[in-house]
Amino acid sequence: MKKAFYYILTLALAGATLTSCKKWLDMPSEMAYDSETTFASISKAEKAVLGVYPYTFNRELYYQFGMGTDECISTEGETNSKNKFSNYVYSADIVPSDAYASMYRAIEYSNVCIKKLSAMKGSSDAEEKKRTMLLGECYAMRAMSFLNVVRFYGDIPYPTTPVEEATTFYTSRVSRDTIYDGCVADLQKAISLLPWKSEGMVPTTERFTKNAAYGILARVALYAAGYSLRWDLKTYSQGSVKLAQRSDAARIKELYQIASDACSAIISKGENSLVSSYENIFRDLVNGRFNAESILEFGQFGTEVNGSANGYTNGMFIHTSSFFGKSQPAMGIFPALWYDFDPQDQRRDVSIAGYGITSKNERQLNSYGANTIGKFRATWKSSQGTAINKRDINWPYLRYADVLLMYAEAQNELFNAPTAEAKSAFEKVRTRGFGGDASKIGTTPTSYQGFRDAIINERKLELAFEGWRRTDLVRWGILYESLTQAKQNLIDMANKTGKYANIDRYRAYKLVAATTFNDPVVGVSYIGFKDAPTATEKAQLTANGYTLLDMYSATAASGSGQALTADAAWVKAIFRGLEKNKVELLPLSTPTIDANPGLAGQQHPLF
Repeated sequence: MKKAFYYILTLALAGATLTSCKKWLDMPSEMAYDSETTFASISKAEKAVLGVYPYTFNRELYYQFGMGTDECISTEGETNSKNKFSNYVYSADIVPSDAYASMYRAIEYSNVCIKKLSAMKGSSDAEEKKRTMLLGECYAMRAMSFLNVVRFYGDIPYPTTPVEEATTFYTSRVSRDTIYDGCVADLQKAISLLPWKSEGMVPTTERFTKNAAYGILARVALYAAGYSLRWDLKTYSQGSVKLAQRSDAARIKELYQIASDACSAIISKGENSLVSSYENIFRDLVNGRFNAESILEFGQFGTEVNGSANGYTNGMFIHTSSFFGKSQPAMGIFPALWYDFDPQDQRRDVSIAGYGITSKNERQLNSYGANTIGKFRATWKSSQGTAINKRDINWPYLRYADVLLMYAEAQNELFNAPTAEAKSAFEKVRTRGFGGDASKIGTTPTSYQGFRDAIINERKLELAFEGWRRTDLVRWGILYESLTQAKQNLIDMANKTGKYANIDRYRAYKLVAATTFNDPVVGVSYIGFKDAPTATEKAQLTANGYTLLDMYSATAASGSGQALTADAAWVKAIFRGLEKNKVELLPLSTPTIDANPGLAGQQHPLF
């Protein structure tokens, strides 16, 4: 199904592109496959709608925008632009712009499709149902694309009609509150048009259904109700910059209710559920299998629609000589994250790849400064995929666990304390993390702040490396405070002090070679030592076939781990550009402003 779905995308957007460009270029199309023929029938219009999907995601959303958190950091050198960006050393010259451009392409193509589909009518009841579904997909894709720009840049241009209808091609910033409210309306419209997944109108979770639209509505509503960096859009005064929620308290409460109701609709429908094994979520994902937890995925397959490099840039290290094929991650684990997980929490070894694959296919244990992302590891695949950097691994846009946590959060905000339903949703996610054993999850807080803090932490553990941590911290209003504490945790870990006083200094493990794809290993077994083993112990370990690893060393299968010491340059440089009430939003890139005179004088006031 996946292959058939994505092969047609190479044909999909020719007509839509010409529609948006024909007027201002003032030249006739030289292609027979133009806008009119694209929308001459529902079946042809579907191809145009499918062609919007590739632009609704961009690798920057998990790569550059996914680093610089208490989960994930850049492993590149300090002079590298990605390292600077992940450590909040922003400037308009290094801010990534591919995701911004891609989202606006998705928005423009959605606008085109909305206009054309609204003017069509199906020739039968079945065709009319298909037309309304396609229209719903476009409203949903437009809203999701705006979310992915607003959460990083704040107030942005807000086009809701095709370029061909514009009276000017220069657009200025619009309040993010206006945009978020428009996204809420779009998603509510989409929900009224889309079928449930169980109706069978789409074969995979790579397209919007009512289930997905409800989930993205909840996500948008939580962002719309949350904190964001704001300034006066009339004066752009530096003194007006502040981190705040919107001023309308009644609307904030309404948005939390919208989020709660949207999640409740998914929960009560009963089509989605938690997969019993956290590990199997990602084994299914990397092998293109869809399960009841997956609600929306960004599809990746073949040579044409496979550009996110999922499992390569954000995978575990695999040596180029391994039969698995090379994987060269540029994203590293924030070392203290390992100890944020309870030792019995099964999500730790799934989320964090504590080992890499050598040239001899051996699983070599990583030191603290060398761990990489484990969720998208290529060793779990049944084959290499299309290429080493095109592993055919979908991106998980929305999982049912996220819906449960959003529901719990919204309920807490609405009632100023966790309801019984909120606690139940939270505990379902947490219990699954401990293999279904509720006796291990601890006591769920009953106060508003205690439960809020628990949700903040649980989202880190459950959704690690899925692209939401940075902007989640912003919408909670705690980015600066969280990362300041995270850096102190890193220093304490380096010094083996405080809560890290008794962690392993050395680990002994056996180098064992992987022999096949679908590798069953999740984590390499080891014996921990709080201090250096004695000479006798070392001799015994060697005799028994163990390799001893200094966990504070730079040792890694990649050969490029980072030694963990408090005076290491990379430790000192972590989050070096962090400033409260400044870095919570990005400046627009210089090319973005230069290309749009409507943005002249509208840069982030503090850049």
